[in-house]
Amino acid sequence: MTPDLKQHILDHSNELYEKIKAHREHIHAHPELSYQEHDTMKYVSNALFELGIEHTSGVGDTGVVAIIRGPHHGEQDSCVCLRADLDALPIEEENEVPYKSIVSGVMHACGHDVHTSILLGAAEVLQGLKDTLPQPVKLIFQPGEEKNPGGATLMLRDGVLDNPKVDRMMALHVFPDMKVGNVGFKEGIYMASCDEIYITIHGKGGHAATPHNCIDPIMIGANMLQQMQQIISRQCDPKTPCVLSFGHFEAIGATNIIPSKADLKGTFRTMNEKWRAEALLLIKKTAEQIAEASGGRAEVEISKGYPYLENDPATTQSMRTIAQKFLGEECVEELPIRLTAEDFSYYSQEVPVCFFRLGVRNESKGITYGVHHPKFDIDSEALKIGVQMMSLAPFS
Repeated sequence: MTPDLKQHILDHSNELYEKIKAHREHIHAHPELSYQEHDTMKYVSNALFELGIEHTSGVGDTGVVAIIRGPHHGEQDSCVCLRADLDALPIEEENEVPYKSIVSGVMHACGHDVHTSILLGAAEVLQGLKDTLPQPVKLIFQPGEEKNPGGATLMLRDGVLDNPKVDRMMALHVFPDMKVGNVGFKEGIYMASCDEIYITIHGKGGHAATPHNCIDPIMIGANMLQQMQQIISRQCDPKTPCVLSFGHFEAIGATNIIPSKADLKGTFRTMNEKWRAEALLLIKKTAEQIAEASGGRAEVEISKGYPYLENDPATTQSMRTIAQKFLGEECVEELPIRLTAEDFSYYSQEVPVCFFRLGVRNESKGITYGVHHPKFDIDSEALKIGVQMMSLAPFS
């Protein structure tokens, strides 16, 4: 990174701040759920068209892929790839801000509006630097990160890593635990796999005063929850990060009614693919056997989600180094592993990647809520840092 390059990116990101902020506020006010991002796709396409950047819409059904080439780049040159995601969450926004979501029950509560506007800003910066780019830059605006099977699978299906071939890939994600102005990196395994578990317990309902005439799905479910935790505590290697959590237990009875059916919904997350496969079989087997032992029956459906995410050490170290030089070492943090999940993990299984974090927290402004919360928001100063980091990525 030359002094001229550093100054150009710093100056241009500051000049573009109001424009990037407007992008973010428009997208935030007009959220769309996973695989329904038709208007967001059009918005991104129009913004790229105005910049004169070659792109294709409809990739992965509602995604956009753009390419920035300099005059010295050939059609077959490999490229570096930068990715943002487009979709929002089914959450009713509780913020009272001018850019509050106008779509009832839908909100950008995970910062994908931030990611998209940052990548649009970086696109404009890199378009102005195309004569100096070491290699072409591919920009991916991806749908459906929040919902299985993950929009990354649709992008991969449509050949997003080819024509031109991607040789390394970067993405950022907002991090409300980190103060604005900072970024964070983690080499190696960083985020977990994520599978969804759905269990329907079939029993026999009846009067609560005669439980001996019933097969109680509530008691079966309670036993299941306890027994399945032993899969984690007694059969998982303690050195392997792993969690099994159930957030839904529904059985519609009454004080004097034992219901006939109960539903459990949960998630299983780990960072070892061999253990992941073994544990999912154990979960299914345990649920079925407990129900059968009590005279009931369990239907177990497992929706296999994203694999674990592994950051390439060399790619991540290059990004960390350039961030330290640009922002200062005091603004670059080491991240711990997280048992949250990201479909960027699919790309990490195909090419070297760096998935890093962008601080958005500002306690003095009351910006402290986590992602997936109805009051999640960011300090918009983070937009500048995000654009700077994504603009530097092709030079790392």
